[in-house]
Amino acid sequence: MKRRQFVQAAGLGLAAGAIAKPAIAQSMPEVKWRMTSSFPKSLDTIYGAAEVLSKAVAEATDNRFQIQVFAGGEIVPALQAADAVQNGTVECCHTAPYYYVGKDPTFAFGTAVPFGMNSRQENAWFYHGGGMDLLNAFYAKYNFIGIPGGNTGTQMGGWFRKEIKTPADLNGLKMRIGGLAGRVIQKLGAVPQQIAGGDIYPALEKGTIDAAEWVGPYDDEKLGFNKVAPFYYYPGWWEGGAALQFFVNTAKWNELSPTYKSIFKTAAGLANVDMQAKYDALNPPAVRRLVQAGAQLRPFSQEIMDACQKAALELYAEIAKENAEFKKILDPYMAFRNDGYIWQQISDFTYDNYMVRSRAKG
Repeated sequence: MKRRQFVQAAGLGLAAGAIAKPAIAQSMPEVKWRMTSSFPKSLDTIYGAAEVLSKAVAEATDNRFQIQVFAGGEIVPALQAADAVQNGTVECCHTAPYYYVGKDPTFAFGTAVPFGMNSRQENAWFYHGGGMDLLNAFYAKYNFIGIPGGNTGTQMGGWFRKEIKTPADLNGLKMRIGGLAGRVIQKLGAVPQQIAGGDIYPALEKGTIDAAEWVGPYDDEKLGFNKVAPFYYYPGWWEGGAALQFFVNTAKWNELSPTYKSIFKTAAGLANVDMQAKYDALNPPAVRRLVQAGAQLRPFSQEIMDACQKAALELYAEIAKENAEFKKILDPYMAFRNDGYIWQQISDFTYDNYMVRSRAKG
């Protein structure tokens, strides 16, 4: 997007062509921020969303508002990005909110909950269903605001060193898995592990863990999981649409002018769309390459899916009894999800199902 188009899109209310470039620049203060990511630079799609935002903000402000992006571990460890924003070490971060369910399980709604919404439903909920209002009311006590900043789409179920055919096969399994999904599989006897993306391969290679999920074919191929675990399961029932968010320190956000706030939000929207578009373009050829290299694709059995959903619903009921903030978001979230699937059963599902069968027939 060209700078002048972006400025107009950001809601400045000005015809950029009617004002000389120097006049625009002079009206904008110089702001320099640091953004820490929860992801390594090697994962260009998920890490790249932060760079998309940074570039768009700089272009829209003639480089007056600059945001320097740092990979996980360069300033703070990958899974401490939100803490760095909360305490003011950095102005903002790009992360998966469900990394922080150890602080409060309510964080999971910012990314994904098992058997929750898909990515389209999440965006509808965030932008038009009151989702971000609910989340930001929750985030307020952590001294930051959240803005949607990407989505992976439905993820894969992960890489396993052995076949998983029944719920009993999960018993004793050590698995790297994010968010509340770890507590779900724990109910079935598995042992969840929270490990940053860059540390998963060595843990899987050494046998410290028996299985690991990350995102999908494009990222998984880059990380080389197929070299140490042959069985590749789907779908990632815990991430029907895994959302990423930009967290911004509340005080720093309030220091921004309305213009800069609008530009940041618009740039975040661009990053939000771009991430899933890029994954949807890169995952198909990646899964072909993985299968050609020997990866064995397996669907989770109906028995496993049913057992995991039952465990997830039990977990939500248990948390909601103890955590009023979790329940405050859970109820409208599930209602929005259920309505969303009524519509998608009529629209997308029917169309997609026909096209999948049509393609299979050649």
